[in-house]
Amino acid sequence: MSATFPAAETEVSSSFDQIRQLESNYLLQNYARYPLALHRGKGCYLYDLDGNRYLDLISGIGVNSLGYAHPRITKVIRQQAGLLLHTSNLYYHEYQGRLAERLAKVSGLQRSFFCNSGAEAMEGALKMIRSHGNAKNSGKTEIVTLENSFHGRTLGALSITGQPKYRKDFEPLLPGPRFVPRNDVAALEAAVNEKTGGIVLEFIQGEGGINPISEDFARKARKLADQFDALLVFDEIQCGVGRPGAYFAYQLLDPVLLPDIAIAAKPMACGIPLGVIIANEKAAGTIKSGMHGSTYGGGPLACRVALEFFDILEELLPSINSVGGYFRMRLTELMHTYSFIKEVRGQGLMIGVELEWPCKQFVLDGIKEGLLFNCTHDTVLRFLPPYILTEPDVDRAITTLKKIFKHAALP
Repeated sequence: MSATFPAAETEVSSSFDQIRQLESNYLLQNYARYPLALHRGKGCYLYDLDGNRYLDLISGIGVNSLGYAHPRITKVIRQQAGLLLHTSNLYYHEYQGRLAERLAKVSGLQRSFFCNSGAEAMEGALKMIRSHGNAKNSGKTEIVTLENSFHGRTLGALSITGQPKYRKDFEPLLPGPRFVPRNDVAALEAAVNEKTGGIVLEFIQGEGGINPISEDFARKARKLADQFDALLVFDEIQCGVGRPGAYFAYQLLDPVLLPDIAIAAKPMACGIPLGVIIANEKAAGTIKSGMHGSTYGGGPLACRVALEFFDILEELLPSINSVGGYFRMRLTELMHTYSFIKEVRGQGLMIGVELEWPCKQFVLDGIKEGLLFNCTHDTVLRFLPPYILTEPDVDRAITTLKKIFKHAALP
């Protein structure tokens, strides 16, 4: 049941055609947007300009972790907006240290650096790798990463992204990356050597199709990083901070496998830009005073919202696992009905459904039926719903997917 909003908040001043025309005239044409303009949200649901309701199973590509208009987050934003939005990092404020302490407790790592996005966090991690390698010897600059990976769209992050379609228009990129197949332990061993400054892994590849790395592969990466004095970096931008049913995906292993650096962003501030590099003392020591910075990073608004988010996340972790398991079970039932579904995979509320053919049309069909998700790696339906998703929400989604799939299965 949708909430009642004051008239000033619900009034729509532009039509969809006006919005689209303005963007066509004045924005870079780099986004292939879906034909939908959103106006407001409540819980797990979004509403378009005409008031049509959509169950959101992509949550701003994993950002809107607590859905929309969450009362506790809204309250904190309103309070902090009346106090202090920005200070720069020339001065202290009361929330940055508290958030760093919270991250140290939940991550097992010691020190944090705050920035604005996942890509910016990756850039900082790359600088730590370079600084570490250069302190050892000038040739220790190679980075080992994975084929099919995705680490962001800045030049540094693109340089270690193992998908040529993202790299080709911007080459030459940074030299030194070595790409190995996911879970190929022998290839990993062959790639890491004395010239390796860092090993960068997504514990669960997101943009690459919701593919996890194996425990053997992850533990071998840790062993090789120690053997060759390289920094091990886990990219938890999409697969971390509650999404897998744990604070971080590397904590799914028993015993937990700690990296030297973990980077995160998407869900932490519930839509307010916030990224973080979390590092052990060895990695943190690579960045001295004046070597790195961020004007907006770790501002009082973002940090205070993130603190509230972590309080709420602690309460939600059990349901992320249970509802995520229920969602995968229901999707697996569909796989037994529709032969074009090849596999259902994922962890917690990070779920992929691989199909026999490209799936963009299913995304468009979903919009028409009031269901939002997206397609990644061409053939994988990606579901990154808010952490507040319930089993009745899942049932609603499955009913809609059945309708979409039934139409697709007709001769």
